[in-house]
Order: sequence, then structure tokens, then C-alpha cells
Amino acid sequence: MTQKQIAEDIKTAVQTLRKGGLILYPTDTIWGIGCDASNEDAVRRIFQLKQREDSKAMICLVDSANRMQRYLRQVPDVAWDLVEFAEKPLTLILDGAVNLAPSLIAEDGSVGIRVTRENISHELCYRYERAIVSTSANISGAPSPSCFAEISDEIKNGVDYIMLSRQNDLSKGKPSQIIKLGLDGQIQIIRK
Repeated sequence: MTQKQIAEDIKTAVQTLRKGGLILYPTDTIWGIGCDASNEDAVRRIFQLKQREDSKAMICLVDSANRMQRYLRQVPDVAWDLVEFAEKPLTLILDGAVNLAPSLIAEDGSVGIRVTRENISHELCYRYERAIVSTSANISGAPSPSCFAEISDEIKNGVDYIMLSRQNDLSKGKPSQIIKLGLDGQIQIIRK
């Protein structure tokens, strides 16, 4: 795709998000289903599409560590270093989530959030200027697709816009590392 086509693709995805729609998009890990992370109706649509219990939290993507602050009462100091020095995609589970759809916030008040550095998802988050939900593009319980070609028609038909960028990329994406950080400085590695 040309830069102009990528820019148009991102523009259409942003317009879809602003209207409360669902998108299918490439991330820094695997293809994801996304929506505005503050739009409860859109978040509920993702739960329905994935046939997933709403007690299972989904994560959010942002374009920068600074944007992370908008969605947390307090960011532990160590989180800044982890984000800055992470060599691969890193999802942080942090306490004190705010300004997000209630069903994205776990019962303990935490949320999973990741700063994406992958070109398309980073630019999408930057242009949208808000957190975007990112959950694997599969029905709950089915294997996560590692590339666009593995995404089921049921998922494709359930979203409002499918990004064109990276659809032909056959490299296999991998889930992120997950670390839970307590405000007291406690660190728990959930997935390496």
C-alpha cells in the first residue's frame, strides 16, 4: 500500500471509531477487534461478537506513555521505565482505571493497557487521540488468529470496518508480555 492509501485507511478507521463502530485492525501483536475504549455500547458489541463473558477484561492500546495517564488515577514510577525499555510488546495491568467504559475495568479497578509502537496501530491511536480496545479477532475459546488470513468470516462480518493495511502480511503475530503492577510497587509477571 502507498502512504496515501494507508493514511486513507487510518482516516476511515478513525471515522468508524468516532461513530461508535467496531474495527478489525493490525496491532503490534496480532489482529484485533477495536472500538473507542470509553464507549460502553461499542465495548458491549465486542463482547457480543466474541461471545465472551463481560467478566473477562479486554485491554486498551494507546500511542504514548503520556496518553496512558488519562486512563489511570496514578501510574507507578516503574511503569514508565517498563514502557520505555520494553523490547517487545508489553501490556501493563494497572490499578485505578478511569475515563473508560465500565465493562473494560476489572472488578478490582484495574485495566490492561499497552503503548503500541507498530506503525499502523500507533498512527491509528495517535490520530484517534484516545484509547482503543484491542482484543484478539476470534470467538471466545477459539484459537487467536496469528495473521489476517486466519480470521473467521463471523468476526469479519461483525465489524463495521476492516482495515486494509497489513492484510497480506503473513508473518505470525504473538501475544504481548503481561505484567501486573500494584501501586505499592508489587510486580507480577502474568505472561512472559
